[in-house]
Amino acid sequence: MTNYRNLNVSVDTGKSSEKSSYLFTEPVKFHTPALNELISIIAQDAKDRRNANSEEHPYLAWDVIRQSRLGALRLPIEHGGGGASIRELFEVIIKLAEADPDVAHSLRAHYSFVENLLIAPRDEQRDYWLQKIAHGHIVGNATTELSSKNVGTKVFETKLSRDGGDYRLNGTKYFSTGTLYADFVLVTASTIDKTALSVVIPTNREGVILEDDWDGIGQKFTGSGTTRFNNVLVKQEEIAGTYDKKTPFNSYLQLYLHAVITGIMQNVVTDAAALVQNRKRTFSFAAANTPSEDPQLQQIIGEIASSAFGASAIVLTAAEALDQAVASAVEGDIDYALSHEASVKAAQAKVMIDNIALRAATRLFEVGGASATRQSANLDRHWRNIRTIASHNPTVYKARAIGDYVVNGNELPIKQVYF
Repeated sequence: MTNYRNLNVSVDTGKSSEKSSYLFTEPVKFHTPALNELISIIAQDAKDRRNANSEEHPYLAWDVIRQSRLGALRLPIEHGGGGASIRELFEVIIKLAEADPDVAHSLRAHYSFVENLLIAPRDEQRDYWLQKIAHGHIVGNATTELSSKNVGTKVFETKLSRDGGDYRLNGTKYFSTGTLYADFVLVTASTIDKTALSVVIPTNREGVILEDDWDGIGQKFTGSGTTRFNNVLVKQEEIAGTYDKKTPFNSYLQLYLHAVITGIMQNVVTDAAALVQNRKRTFSFAAANTPSEDPQLQQIIGEIASSAFGASAIVLTAAEALDQAVASAVEGDIDYALSHEASVKAAQAKVMIDNIALRAATRLFEVGGASATRQSANLDRHWRNIRTIASHNPTVYKARAIGDYVVNGNELPIKQVYF
């Protein structure tokens, strides 16, 4: 039995300018018709907005994500979630990114927050947030700052100061991916004594200002804008703890990006095939009378499709390493060796996928002729989106660290945001 109904009802999430007519009556689960329907809805909405050359944000997608409790996919079924493994979640992220890479990318901070909850020791705060996630709430992030400090540092200019029994938060964060659509935001800040803390507060609290000012060449609707905190009240129970996690590696967030890129690659394959299938003529010197029968075009598409398959296999293999690492967690502390292995695999995934993905997005134009470059076709979005995501951390540093490990046995750097 499927767990959704297509009804003429309105669901007001408080985060959208439009209301959807889909009602999901229980949390979606991996590999079910309901999940397929959810992704189809999101894909169609993305297609409709592209075809209309619209600057509208994917609000309908966020409506159905909340309704279906997709954000709870990793929660155990007994906690109101979908019971998926990390590998299964990443398989869903790949499909979701194929449907709409902005939406998939925007959920990155949320799923990372959920993952940290799942491995944390059980207490009232953990149970409270698990319940919020099970009810469909979405958590965004406000971590990155533009300052004189090196990228990845854990000293923040955003300040958390005492105000009686509570706190006040002041500062500015940038590239707050997903926060525009979120119900809550996880914020990193430093106290007066320079202790790094994280807090989780509602995005609609007085003094929280969300600016839709992201102007990147790709991933345009990820809500990756500026977030300002002007003397925002933070209650004692909203302090999530120190930012310095027990587990020394951060491969989950890195691998997630490449699940999104892999989904984009799947879309490149679809668009490449459609280009050839829909072409009515070919060149006078082509190898066949029609594009669909041209062996050279078939070869290019075969290579693009094989690259997408390879990227998927790489991501899911690395996700299995993450599953093994997370399974070792004791009181929030993941086994060092398993965590390092997962980080190595995530770094190797980046080195490989960045290269083959950008090449695939470029070769798409080799099967379409000059008409494929029309702005109305919007096929350059794939390259722009991949380039934007891949630029989150330079491939060259990952490759060097892997080489040092292979040659000299020096393990990847610990306590770093990007490993």
